[in-house]
Amino acid sequence: MNDSRTNAGPAAETPVDVDVDRPAWGSDAIAQMLRELGIPYLALNPGASYRGLHDSLVNHLGNERPQMLLCLHEETAVSIAQGYAKASGRMMGAVLHSNVGLMHATMSIFNAWCDRVPMLIVGATGPVDAVKRRPWIDWIHTAADQGALIRDYTKWDDQPASVSAALESLARAAQLARTAPMAPVYVNLDAALQEAPLAAMPPLPDVCRLAPPGPARPDQSVVDDIARRLGAAQRPVILMGRVSRSEHAWEQRVRLAERFRARVITDLKLAAAFPTDHPLHAAPPGAFLAPEAVAVLRDADLVLALDWVDLAGTLKQAWGDAAVASTVINVSLDATLHRGWSKDHFGLPPADVYVACAPDTFVALLAKGREPRDVDASHAEGNGDAKIPRVGASRPPAGAARSTVATSDVSMRPPLRDGDGLTLAQLADAVNAATLDIDVCVTRLPLGWHGAYRPFRHPLDYIGLEGGGGVGAGPGITVGAALALKGSGRLPLAILGDGDFLMGVTALWTAAHYRLPCVFVVANNRSFYNDELHQERVAKTRGRPVQNKWIGQRIDDPDIDLAAMARAQGAHGMGPVDSVDRLQKALAEALRLAAEGAVAVIDARVSPGYGADPSAVASAAATHRGRG
Repeated sequence: MNDSRTNAGPAAETPVDVDVDRPAWGSDAIAQMLRELGIPYLALNPGASYRGLHDSLVNHLGNERPQMLLCLHEETAVSIAQGYAKASGRMMGAVLHSNVGLMHATMSIFNAWCDRVPMLIVGATGPVDAVKRRPWIDWIHTAADQGALIRDYTKWDDQPASVSAALESLARAAQLARTAPMAPVYVNLDAALQEAPLAAMPPLPDVCRLAPPGPARPDQSVVDDIARRLGAAQRPVILMGRVSRSEHAWEQRVRLAERFRARVITDLKLAAAFPTDHPLHAAPPGAFLAPEAVAVLRDADLVLALDWVDLAGTLKQAWGDAAVASTVINVSLDATLHRGWSKDHFGLPPADVYVACAPDTFVALLAKGREPRDVDASHAEGNGDAKIPRVGASRPPAGAARSTVATSDVSMRPPLRDGDGLTLAQLADAVNAATLDIDVCVTRLPLGWHGAYRPFRHPLDYIGLEGGGGVGAGPGITVGAALALKGSGRLPLAILGDGDFLMGVTALWTAAHYRLPCVFVVANNRSFYNDELHQERVAKTRGRPVQNKWIGQRIDDPDIDLAAMARAQGAHGMGPVDSVDRLQKALAEALRLAAEGAVAVIDARVSPGYGADPSAVASAAATHRGRG
């Protein structure tokens, strides 16, 4: 995981008179261990519980490998680490101050857990030895079992009692976090241990001998059996779930689908896994299955699920309470993380063959065989004469084709003072046209986004949602992706709701401070609109006035100046814009600023309602409990 700094990295705060040659304190050894582990960055909000480690990172390591990234909130620190992992596949760290910082960060940790990303979270507590605690503050910032706060949604945690134990604990944590299925880990450091003088530098573990294990592989006979089943199937369907950002793995997935002429379904909750305008792609991706996808899945005689999120729920969307008629092959290691507190394990899916293996590893084994056949229109129902796109292409055509979709009924909503605003479809068209010749990584999409608005043709075209449904992660994830992508030639672009933006807006300061270019387009409907749908549904069920659904939901009177909030963080704020022409001009300016290394935000006033087909909206309203 060695991720050494380059000139493309973020701007650094450089200390003077660094004491690099004389480790003298417990935290010096801990800091050196973080460097040995190849941790490139540590996102943090400062706190006295880790003042020893902070000093060592600055005055012993010179704020380099790892480099500290100052954040204005602990949720942001963890979200940045999550975004970095989502875009790069690599692990960075976050440092949290005592119990209070950890409590601030819990929602973001849950998001990262559900998103199955590797992350090293370093915590700290006041002195465990009560004799060493300062009056008042050290007592309220010391907990008997701090890790218990997040034990149910981290892969492993520890609170080592000596410097040598801390070194091994960090090495074990890094190994576990990066072993599939990957997830966050937590190591809590006693403040007194950090500040203890070293009589001698303890030997550092040899990290070359502590690497994560290689991927688990199924027996070849299992792979051969599945290949035979796929070859014999008349209507195979592949559910492509959690997979890597590797271009090679992307190409192997395309070849696999083409080899067996399998229809493919992808999901907007997850990162891009397959070209969404490929003839074999069954339907526009969404957080729930589109009607076309339901029809294809129900007609399938074999379903291959590659670490698909909520396989049981997805099969239920197609078959209801009836038995699933298709042969089901489930490829996933996720069950090794399942436990009782969180229900992110979802329902128990039926499987005729269950392979405990990471999807990329399995596809690589299965893809070995004869060359893919050409895909013709007869095997791509509903796709006309579409041609297979060049693998790796990432730029959507101007005015990219999309389905004609209905928006929700807004007739009972109080009129907006500045007009109805843009539709999400118009916003998508403007973004597509503005980025025609730009490689973009979409880091966030709002709930109302329709999967046909923008095609994904590269594994970094889209990195998926936040994992746990916690609102406010979008800005931090975008900044983390910007950190991972800086110098790559690919621009991070977030299209996010106003609620998400408002809860995470201070992440923009970190991006501006460290010169991490990115663009935010806020689809601002001035409401926690998803909950308006919930209130509408409840009112109809109970025979009560639907007209009141907006009360307690609208973000209005006073109107919030999102562009001013962006400018307050050091970003360039534009808007509000409520017409296609003004949006196009704002996008051109935002992209120009980002090309120069800046952070740009556009307040795009969109009309209330979700631009998706009505059945999908109804499903979301009935099922999703988030805000947006």
